[in-house]
Formats: sequence, C-alpha cells, structure tokens
Amino acid sequence: MDAPRTTYAQHLRATLSLGLPLVGSHLAQFAITLTDAVMLGWYDVETLAAQVLAGTLFFVLFIMGSGFAWAVMPMVATAAGAGEEAQVRRVTRMGLWISALFALLTLPFFVFAAPLLRAAGQAPAMAVLAQDYLHIAGPAILPGLMVMVLKSYLSALERTQVVLWITLGAVGVNALVNYALIFGNWGAPEMGIRGAALASLSVHMASMLGLGAYAALATPEHALFRRFWRADREAFGMVLRMGVPIGLTSLAEVGLFAASSVMMGWLGTVALAAHGIAIQVTSAVFMVHLGLSNTATIRAGRALGRRDAPGLRQGALVALALSAAVAVLTIVAFLGLPGPLIGLFVDPSDPLRPEILAMGVGLLAAAALFQVVDAAQVMALGLLRGLQDTRVPLAMAAVSYWGVGVPASYVMGFTLGWGGVGVWLGLACGLAVAGVLMTARFWRQAGRAFRT
Repeated sequence: MDAPRTTYAQHLRATLSLGLPLVGSHLAQFAITLTDAVMLGWYDVETLAAQVLAGTLFFVLFIMGSGFAWAVMPMVATAAGAGEEAQVRRVTRMGLWISALFALLTLPFFVFAAPLLRAAGQAPAMAVLAQDYLHIAGPAILPGLMVMVLKSYLSALERTQVVLWITLGAVGVNALVNYALIFGNWGAPEMGIRGAALASLSVHMASMLGLGAYAALATPEHALFRRFWRADREAFGMVLRMGVPIGLTSLAEVGLFAASSVMMGWLGTVALAAHGIAIQVTSAVFMVHLGLSNTATIRAGRALGRRDAPGLRQGALVALALSAAVAVLTIVAFLGLPGPLIGLFVDPSDPLRPEILAMGVGLLAAAALFQVVDAAQVMALGLLRGLQDTRVPLAMAAVSYWGVGVPASYVMGFTLGWGGVGVWLGLACGLAVAGVLMTARFWRQAGRAFRT
C-alpha cells in the first residue's frame, strides 16, 4: 500500500533539511582542492599547471573508486527505509572492503605518473613536477575512499550534519598545512607542490579517523567495525555489481574533463593554467548540484524501500527544480562576473596574468552554455541510482561523453581552430546529450520501479 501523500512544500522542506548539509559538505570538500589551487597559483603558475595534471590523474582514479561508496548510499537508504538494519551493516562493511582493495590497485599509477603523463603528450618538466606531487598525495586515495564510504553510510541514515562539520574541519587543516609547507611559513621548509601533497595526505587521514570514530560511537546498532575482517560474499557481490557501473559512469564523465585537460596542455602552460582555474570555478557550482543529486539518491532510495511511488515522483520534481534554479543563477554569474572570478587565482604581479584572464573569461562563457544540461545529467544520475538503475546509465554516459563530447572537443578546439573555447564547447555537447538521455530514462524507470 502506498505511503500517505506528501505535499510539495513538505518535499521541499525535507529536501533542504537533508540536502543543505550535503551541499555544504561537498563545497567544503571542494574548498580543499580550491585552497590548493589558489595557494599554488600564488606560489607559481607552472606549479599550478603541474598540480592540475597531477590532480586530474588522482581524481580520475579516485572518482572511479568512489563508485563503490556511491553504491552504498542508495543500498543503505533502501534498507533503512525497509527497516533492514542488518543489511545496512553488511553493504557498508563490504563497501569499505572493496574500496580498500581498489585503492591498493591504483598505487602503481602514482609511482609511474611521469612516464604516463609524458606518453599523453605533456612537457617532461611538467610531468616530473606532477609526479613529485603524486608520490606523496597518491597514497591518500586509500583513506580518501574510506571517507567516501563512511560519508555515504552516514548520509543515507540522514546524519548529514556530522559529515558537514568534519569536512569543514578538514578545510581548516588543509589551509594551515598548505600555508606552512607550500611557502615555508612559521619556520616550516618551503616545499612548493610537495607541501600541498603532504597537506592533502594529512587531511584525508584526519577525515577518515574522525568519521570512523563517529560511525563507531553514534551508530552502535550497526556494529560497523565489529569482526570487520569477516567476509560477506553476498553483500560483497551486491556492492561490486552496483558499484562497478557507477564507477565507470563517473569515470566516463571525469574522463571527458581529463581529456579536455590533456588537450589544453597541448595548447601550452597559459591555456592549461586558465583551464585549471575555470575548472575550479565551475566545479564549485557542480558541488551544489552534486549535493542535491546525493539528496535525490537518498530520498529516492527511501521511497523505494517504503514502496512510495507518488513520493518518488514528487520528490524528484522538487530536487530537479532546485537544481535548475541554481543553474540559472550560475549562468548570470559566469556571464556577468568572469574577470573577478578568474582573477582570484592569479597573483596580480604575475606577468602571465593578462593572458590567463583573457582565456579564462572565454572559458567561463562557454561553461555558461552547459550549466542547465550539466545539472540535468547529474540529477538524473542521482535519481537513477536511488532506484538502483546503473547499467543503462553507464552505456548512456559512454556514448554521450566519449562518443560525442571528446570528438566534439577535438574538432572544435583543433580542427576548426577555436582553441580552448572550442574544447569547452565540445564538453557542452557531450553533457547535453547525457542530460537528455538520462532524464528521459529516469521518468521511464520511475513508472516501472513499483511494478517489478
């Protein structure tokens, strides 16, 4: 029997109550990367460009491994909605297992980062600097993925406030360690890009310990870490089967942006630095949509567990409307204030500042074109994950991002000679196709979910 009807106003309050802390935690998490970019940009533009390359490689692997954490979120939400507490523990524990195994498999990519980047056409000096960063920051993928699983677990239980506060604490730690070690302040050695890497490693470790301690103390009913070494083959398989398509879907999207970073590297240091800055600006907005998407995943998963078909549809409409409103405000900001936004990242005395600003303004104008479709695709993905529908979205992502986006970026950027703006217009094409396909898929699946 369907759950009692809920009004749109009630859905809005519930979405904001759950979603605002999630949006805040994503923005706080992003602020860690933003702090690195701002401080390294003020330290040296070439160092910033190297960190863009290193961060791209790290993030590609990190986001793929995060698929298992994102699988935990709807599975825990659905189990909690159905009152299956043992299932909550089982899938979370195996999510931690799989994420740890994945992290160990990625370590060779960080050890041999320089040859990989040179093979991708990057300048040898830039590749060496990027490898210096990854030799230190690369192992942070292990605690980082543990953090992602614990965040998914706590968020699905609607304990989003603690996720926000621990992430905010991590921002402060990162900023202080960066300030000391990048520039050599407070008697610390001046380490440049290596200092930023040490800060990232420290933050991931501290966040893992904080969230792990909270999970153990605040949710004793799940006994999350009791007999942690015991395998659960059924739950392991469930998380693996759902997490692999999610990770590959995320990889397809992040790979699109990674490919754009490689292409921008072909255009030179200025183009790559401007691209890195514009990516930081657009990513800040994307974190808002991602927080709303996670909220949509949790609420859709709980509606599925309760067998609440009207609540699923109404909650989806509310989440999509909120995301669309953010997209409209973003377009206004990108078209009205591009110079001040780009200028935050470059030292006023840097001789390359005028060139970076000129290129960055053009990139933000191109970014304004894909705000609505980018919001649509990430929200549709979140809703589909709430319904535990992951395989068809993977195929849609592969076609949209790699069948359309990457070729379009290359053609517009190099064949047509439009440079960096052309590369970004290609991104818009790929995101537009994904947004249309995945939104249509969700509304079809929303009608079928309660008939199967």
